Amino acid sequence: MKKIVLAIFIIVAAACEQNKIGFVDNVKLMDGYQEKIDIEARFKIKAEALNKRRDSISQAFQVEAQAFQTKAQSMPQAQAQEEYGLLQQRGQFMGQQLQQEEQQMQTEGQIEMDSLISKVKKEINGFGKSNGFTYILSGGEGGSVLYGTDTKDLTQDILKILNEQYKN
Repeated sequence: MKKIVLAIFIIVAAACEQNKIGFVDNVKLMDGYQEKIDIEARFKIKAEALNKRRDSISQAFQVEAQAFQTKAQSMPQAQAQEEYGLLQQRGQFMGQQLQQEEQQMQTEGQIEMDSLISKVKKEINGFGKSNGFTYILSGGEGGSVLYGTDTKDLTQDILKILNEQYKN
């Protein structure tokens, strides 16, 4: 019985040694990937422009509302209420427009990031296949590698490939 268990143990150990395993720190990989950095910078600029536009529209609307308050004091109450209702409707409409633009921008950003993640996964797959890896595990936050020796860390190798491809 001991010989059978020992033989199975040796077979399993030999099979494990044949597997080539590495890991990639996803956080470091994505933080160092120039295309991701560029996408984030581009969307930061868009968000800042939207915020400036929102502030500008808000200020103009506040000026208009203050002017209306002054004007409303000399109007009959029914007319003032009617115009105030129209002013409120315009304010709500502008708010909805800005909210839609912000949601559209977020959707575009999410689509680009999803595409980028897909591209990175494809590259990791290709790297694994062309370099004879049986497994490439995910490290970093939320990854499945709690410890790995530096010689098994493929992050810099893959990051170099991704950045070179992006330059081209």
